[in-house]
Amino acid sequence: MPQSAIIALAMAIVMGLATLGPGLGQGVAAAKAMEGIARQPEVAGELRTTLILALAFMEALTIYGLLIAFLLFTKM
Repeated sequence: MPQSAIIALAMAIVMGLATLGPGLGQGVAAAKAMEGIARQPEVAGELRTTLILALAFMEALTIYGLLIAFLLFTKM
């Protein structure tokens, strides 16, 4: 198998895992935040702020995966 094919496969795996993990995590976090807001509406502001911060950290993982894919692309 040529080296460029291995690198292309590595890029696909990196991007797949880098989007799958945070995507699932964001879905679970949003569901739990909505559940918490439904149970205690008076803490909605605090939960929303915490949720947005957590989602930003999770999204950073996807951006790191994209960065690694770009670095692999330069090796092709």
